[in-house]
Amino acid sequence: MKLALFDLDHTLLPIDSADSWTRYLVRVGGLDVAAHDRRLREFGAGYHAGSFDVDGYLAYQMGLLASFRHADLVGWRDRFVAERVAPNVRPEARALIDAHRGDESLVALVTGTNRFVTGPIGALFGVPDVLAVEPERGPDGEFTGRYVGTHTYREGKVRIVEQFLEAHGTRLDRVADSTFYSDSVNDLPLLERVDNPVVTNGDAALRRIAAERGWRTLDLFELAPR
Repeated sequence: MKLALFDLDHTLLPIDSADSWTRYLVRVGGLDVAAHDRRLREFGAGYHAGSFDVDGYLAYQMGLLASFRHADLVGWRDRFVAERVAPNVRPEARALIDAHRGDESLVALVTGTNRFVTGPIGALFGVPDVLAVEPERGPDGEFTGRYVGTHTYREGKVRIVEQFLEAHGTRLDRVADSTFYSDSVNDLPLLERVDNPVVTNGDAALRRIAAERGWRTLDLFELAPR
């Protein structure tokens, strides 16, 4: 088996889908824009500094979903994907994925943005397997404010990939040829586990590591300042 894994935000997309979705939801949901923007900046600073509060962030994100009816969220999410994400799906990213499909690789997205948002984004790339945080829904179909399974930050990405491969009857260390594309030093645990780590649109810290270790680097497109 060949395996090709892709981070999403700033790797395949030139935008951060999680932050973009949150700002969109806050606006259409009539919430306090300034207050939520401050929260996002705080989480973002921790992410880039290596002190990210993953539990606090997920509680915040899951709580936002639970603040609205599922039916309303689906409509807003679909408009968000059409209006904000689809225009940012670059041909270079599609071609990269298609090249791995062409060599019969098993292809999956592995992202920190929750699956409610990224499932339809995966469909834009023609990738049905999206490994992401799964928001919990109650018996009434509404979001509960919690999530099920593992988070997908740092070692969490390794765990969710192993769970995915277990369902395919294998493990990461048994895959004959594995590749992971990512922009972020926070994805180092999974980059270190694959045969072919590819630093894609990489942040400064990850580029330094790539230079030290001789990892391949790739710039698919120009990103906005981080």
